Amino acid sequence: MINIKHHGATSGVTGSCHELSLQTESASGLESAEHGIFIDCGLFQGQDEGRSASAADLTIDFPIDHIRALLVTHVHIDHVGRIPYLLAAGFEGPIVCSEPSAVMLPEILEDALKIGFTRDRRLIERVLGLIRERLVPVPYGQWHRVFDEGECSLSVRLQRAGHILGSAYVECDARIGDMEERIVFSGDLGAPHSPLLPAPKSPERADRLVIESTYGDHDHEDRKTRRHRLKAVLKSALADGGTVLVPAFSIGRTQELLYEIEGIIADSSEPGFDWRSLEIVVDSPLAANFTRIYRDLKPFWDAEARERVRSGRHPLSFEQLTVIDSHEDHLNAVDYLARSHRPCVVLAGSGMCAGGRVVNYLKAMLGDERNDVLFVGCQAAGTPGRDILNYGPKGGWLTLDGERYNIRARVHQVGGYSAHAGQSDLLRFVEGIPEVPEEIRIVHGDSGAKAAFRALLEETFNTRIMIPE
Repeated sequence: MINIKHHGATSGVTGSCHELSLQTESASGLESAEHGIFIDCGLFQGQDEGRSASAADLTIDFPIDHIRALLVTHVHIDHVGRIPYLLAAGFEGPIVCSEPSAVMLPEILEDALKIGFTRDRRLIERVLGLIRERLVPVPYGQWHRVFDEGECSLSVRLQRAGHILGSAYVECDARIGDMEERIVFSGDLGAPHSPLLPAPKSPERADRLVIESTYGDHDHEDRKTRRHRLKAVLKSALADGGTVLVPAFSIGRTQELLYEIEGIIADSSEPGFDWRSLEIVVDSPLAANFTRIYRDLKPFWDAEARERVRSGRHPLSFEQLTVIDSHEDHLNAVDYLARSHRPCVVLAGSGMCAGGRVVNYLKAMLGDERNDVLFVGCQAAGTPGRDILNYGPKGGWLTLDGERYNIRARVHQVGGYSAHAGQSDLLRFVEGIPEVPEEIRIVHGDSGAKAAFRALLEETFNTRIMIPE
């Protein structure tokens, strides 16, 4: 029997953890053996699964003795944040991922360990050393045998997902005796025409498909439209000397935004707007580190980005870009920008405003109408980011660290930079599979997004479509 189970991302957009298991019985039927893999082991954020944004509930409360490997689709924390706890629970198998993800995974987990696990440097190094020992980097498009034990075998193949650098969807070829099945786990799929990364291509086959639905209820703006909207927000900063605050995840969105901003500055020459005076600040050591890694992994960029580099441009290290590292410099920057009238764009973590340096900027700048808050990604229910989106346009307020802050800054959302596929993109991914999967499971979405995507799939395909609980 080939089973799929879900240990997260069924009641929201975080905590991704899925299980594929193969169970065999002896000829007598009295004994059985089970072998399985996990696809991702991520952190819950916001109100997903009834967990808190502080991630207080990190227990691995499901069996792991039969798990032979962990497959990582990409290194966002809602897909990898529980890995240290999985190791602590006794998992001893390999961690299989793409080659870029193998470079980035220890870096993102080091930050997660410092925030939510321990400040003990020796313990952190021990855990990171263990993770590095377990990593098995696999090139895109190449089959990797996880196990093969007579009646039972499983091989996996990673394909580009276009979500962030190193992201992949996972094709699994499972066999029990004469029964063979290919199961595909989408991970997070990227939108076509996103900066830096090639768009995902549909799998050649999928008997069963587990697919994300973050934006299963609507489409994004096209790249030209979202670039125009981004440029308009930047121009407002130049016009009134305010700060555009972008809560951005350290991996993916920060680098894509830098790429687009560099393009806007390079291509713009409008009277009355001195684009060269617009300073761009990345205030996040983690984001700065991953921006460096992105630069080092140029072979995995798309053709447009590589051509920009060949022409002599530096899309991730241009003249107006400043990186803030130390906490003291961060506090000085917050104070200076809150008082000054210097036009500036600040990219700071975390992406949902649930912690990190962005919180200090919000406290100092939300009450000033010269400033703008620009969201470029999904804001999970229960996070401050969702509150700002909900109440900011109404001139409302929110609570940060127990204190009330009025929202006078302008609030914008440009969904095209979310790094997630929109509804039509998700549908095209399914339509591109030559034969419709016998079963499609919809995960990783709010209830409304999942319901809308399910209705669309039911209109389009005659197959079993389900939303796991």
